[in-house]
Amino acid sequence: MRASASRKRSHEEEEESVFVSMTDMTVSFLFIVMVLLAFFASRYNDKNTVPRDEYEQAVHTRDKTIEDLRAEIVLLKQVDPLEQYMSQAAAARLNLLYQLRNNLKQSFPELPVDVIPEEGTLRFQGEGLFTSNSFMLSEDKRKIVEALAKTLDSLLPCYTFSQSVGWDKSCNPSFAIIEAVQIEGHTDSKGEDVYNLNLSTNRAITTFTSMLAAAPDLVAHFNMRSQPVLSVAGYGKMRPVKPNDTPQNMAMNRRIDLRIIMHTPANAAEIEDIRKRLIEPLKKSAP
Repeated sequence: MRASASRKRSHEEEEESVFVSMTDMTVSFLFIVMVLLAFFASRYNDKNTVPRDEYEQAVHTRDKTIEDLRAEIVLLKQVDPLEQYMSQAAAARLNLLYQLRNNLKQSFPELPVDVIPEEGTLRFQGEGLFTSNSFMLSEDKRKIVEALAKTLDSLLPCYTFSQSVGWDKSCNPSFAIIEAVQIEGHTDSKGEDVYNLNLSTNRAITTFTSMLAAAPDLVAHFNMRSQPVLSVAGYGKMRPVKPNDTPQNMAMNRRIDLRIIMHTPANAAEIEDIRKRLIEPLKKSAP
């Protein structure tokens, strides 16, 4: 009996000890939680908070900015019709110049003629057409000018306006229009300025008249303002392509340039007007 009673007391003491330990742990945990709550409460500051209406306004402003930026991105991805037209017109001009150059090279392989893409010119350098101090064409040089005139006359109808039907989608799908085809005379720096101006102008005029003799319809190709596209200009020594410091450079400055200038529409509406004007003769000629 005594042994049984002793074991019972021992078991009760153990249970009481475990209960006391759990209570102490719970109290300690609650104490830690209270300390943490006190810490965070001490860190609270009204300055770190935003009134509800200000928060909503900020969110609205942010969303509106995002919406505006997305709309701007969409616009940037859209192709500007005017920019696209001018890019296609530049490509059409380059194609014309290379056709002229290649046709001349087939008949006159030794002819010093080059395309200058950035200037939109077909360049005859040195004594390609004229001998030094002369504005007269020899017979062999005249044949070059006549060949140039006939090729140009065959190409211009697709890029200009005339009495007959000239435009076709196969040769000018971008509806590019030529403003001017300018025959430009240039000299080196030797001699008086007035003399060089007269010499360069006379060379341009001689080229012009010789081209007209070979292809009279060259003056029947018109731009948007109903003006003949073919024109002449003389610049003397004022527009050198190289410094006049060596015989080779001076020879490069003595030249005839055939410059093609494309029409620049003012806006997208004018592009549509160009299309209508080019297509209209086709409609009239249709049966």
